[in-house]
Amino acid sequence: MKTPRPSSRRDFLKKSAASVFGFTLLPAYLTAARAARNPTLPPSRRINLGCIGVGGRAAGAIPSLTSDGHAVPVAFCDVDFEGSRKIEGNLETWPDVARFQDFRLMLDKMGKDIDAVSVVIPDHNHFVAAIHAMAMGKHVYVEKPLTHTFAEAEILMRAEKKFKVVTQMGNQGHTSSGAAQFKQMVAAGLTADVYRIDAWKQPSLWFMQPQKRISAFPPEEKLPDSFSDWNLWCGPKAVRPYNALYHPFGWRAFHQYGCGMFGDWGCHIIDFVHHYLNLGLPTTVSPVRLDDYNKVIFPLTSHIRFQFAARSPGAPAVELMWKAGADCHPVFDEKFGDLQEDKSIKLPALGEAGTLLHRKQGDYVIMRGHHGDASRIHPRKVMLEKWDAIKAPKPDYTHGTSFIQACLGNTTTTSPFSVAGELTQVLNLGMIAEYLNVDLNFDPKTKRFIGNDEANFLLSGAKPRAEWAHYYTLA
Repeated sequence: MKTPRPSSRRDFLKKSAASVFGFTLLPAYLTAARAARNPTLPPSRRINLGCIGVGGRAAGAIPSLTSDGHAVPVAFCDVDFEGSRKIEGNLETWPDVARFQDFRLMLDKMGKDIDAVSVVIPDHNHFVAAIHAMAMGKHVYVEKPLTHTFAEAEILMRAEKKFKVVTQMGNQGHTSSGAAQFKQMVAAGLTADVYRIDAWKQPSLWFMQPQKRISAFPPEEKLPDSFSDWNLWCGPKAVRPYNALYHPFGWRAFHQYGCGMFGDWGCHIIDFVHHYLNLGLPTTVSPVRLDDYNKVIFPLTSHIRFQFAARSPGAPAVELMWKAGADCHPVFDEKFGDLQEDKSIKLPALGEAGTLLHRKQGDYVIMRGHHGDASRIHPRKVMLEKWDAIKAPKPDYTHGTSFIQACLGNTTTTSPFSVAGELTQVLNLGMIAEYLNVDLNFDPKTKRFIGNDEANFLLSGAKPRAEWAHYYTLA
């Protein structure tokens, strides 16, 4: 289906805003049309998905959500059904699914046939798509990071309570044997007195390549013929002229649309320590090194120090040092290495990304990689002594299927917005430090910066464009 011209969309928006925020609609009905789309399961055991974003990361997310046969797409929404990266797979697997360019039209026309929504689109549009679906009573899976701003994450956490729908952020490692293992290690006291955490990520995105750096917004280029509406892609943000650096993937580099490397990979690297060590929100955020700093794209290299307050006698204040780009790997003390037969010391390979946890006792360190990677204690002899608490249990579901099973009432999700929202807010605070390049003091209770009006403005950012403003007024 093609998106109506702007005049008809304006008429629709007037009705849509009233219906979505005037009251909460009932969940999807189990109609005969829905049953016909997946005859292998009865309607009571199947979730019908409305997929907002079909290419890019959705090329993996949609198959993950549907992998156990308990969910099936009934509607696809994308601004570019030809030019979006890796979109062919989903279109070939489900060729008969109805297509839309505007998620508002999709939910207006097919809302009664949709139980849950996946939101796998650029960061700056996550919030508006999620809140619209939640207000209609739809369960929502949102790719990481949850939102583009601190305030948006705050609203989605409130919305989760208000609308009582199942939620999940797409940090896939949070439903894994590695996550269950880390939770088990915390319960066994192995993470007691962690006071310093190193977190790192090698450069990989285009803006972390020196030869590709820019410091001004790119010039206007011709919009691809396959593209439906550039204003729609820009969503609540100010409209800048189209350039291929934004679509189909480069948007992540831009402060205005993306969340940089910290917003992208921080969700896969610090999620375990943030959640299970109950770090909460930081008290200070300090940019230590920002190479080629500018206010258009994120830094070439970014080193940021976070301070978190003590939580209990066994949980002291924590310094978390994030390093992405050059010189990102931490120093691994030889005393935690393994003694070899020839009396040499073998140190572990640190890899492209990970965390290293230091305890006050200094008797061992805990290291893990990213996503669902398991944690390891070094030296190895200490890990073997504590093996019962180290063995990684196997989860019952994958990250995607756990969301679907939670929608069916069979389990709960591991990264609901109540968990993912605060993690995202930590990422948002780091992004503000990357934008301003100044030391920041933050009050976790008031959720405001101390003595910095510009930083406080950036918690919400610029006002959304008029047709999107109503999404930000949740009571």
